Amino acid sequence: MSGEETQMRLYDDPVEVRRGETEGPDQFLWRGRLWKVRAVLAHWVETAPWWQATTDAASESATTDLLVERELWRVEAGRGINGTGVFDLSFNWSDGRWQLVGCAD
Repeated sequence: MSGEETQMRLYDDPVEVRRGETEGPDQFLWRGRLWKVRAVLAHWVETAPWWQATTDAASESATTDLLVERELWRVEAGRGINGTGVFDLSFNWSDGRWQLVGCAD
């Protein structure tokens, strides 16, 4: 691992996201601090892992759990001149909530 590489720390923190003119996040509020998105680095959709689905035959949750999707956005964001980082923001379509799931700052 080179000195320039940083590891993504994992989080499960709720965030408030404001969308701009584009479909992705424009700003987010995390731990009382407002971050401005400077660039979208990646965007993808994930479904729930199949191995986490229940196998109870009486429950339909095994089928519906696999259909749960969350949209992820890897963004470069900053707070002024010096506070810059890379963040993974997740939007869960089932409950309409945003979360910060990773950070390298």
